[in-house]
Amino acid sequence: MTYHYTESGLDNIYLLDGYTTHKTPYGKGVSIQNTEGLHKAIGKWLIAQPRPLNGAELRFIRTEMELTQRSLAGMIGTEEQTLRLWEKNRAKFMPGTAERLLRVIYSEFLGNNVHIKRMLEKLADLDRVEGGKACFTKKNGWKPQNVPDLEHARLKRSIPSG
Repeated sequence: MTYHYTESGLDNIYLLDGYTTHKTPYGKGVSIQNTEGLHKAIGKWLIAQPRPLNGAELRFIRTEMELTQRSLAGMIGTEEQTLRLWEKNRAKFMPGTAERLLRVIYSEFLGNNVHIKRMLEKLADLDRVEGGKACFTKKNGWKPQNVPDLEHARLKRSIPSG
């Protein structure tokens, strides 16, 4: 007997074993052994599929990584509202680049390696930072200096403007 595991949020997941059924005051209940391991196996299977991920699969993977829609949207270079729409359209496939990035991020998540995720988080932060002024010094080779006020630096070092 198989169990249709709809609690995963995915319509196509069935369990052959690893679960027990029991009676509760509210009807039939199901207990799943090692849910965390099952979810990792589902996630690995999803990213190995040779087809684009759909909105339901996106939501499953995002929640497994415990990311908000806002944070994942920033990592894959889209707006939170766009990601929300992708998740809402459960059967519709994600666009290519975002979908590929999601696979890479989740793959890294499964391996407990945060380097790519950290880099993408920093890149997402770039969208929220306004461009600033940069000063460079030739001491010991050209290097940038942190100078919050370029006008102050000009006066202090007598840098001609223009």
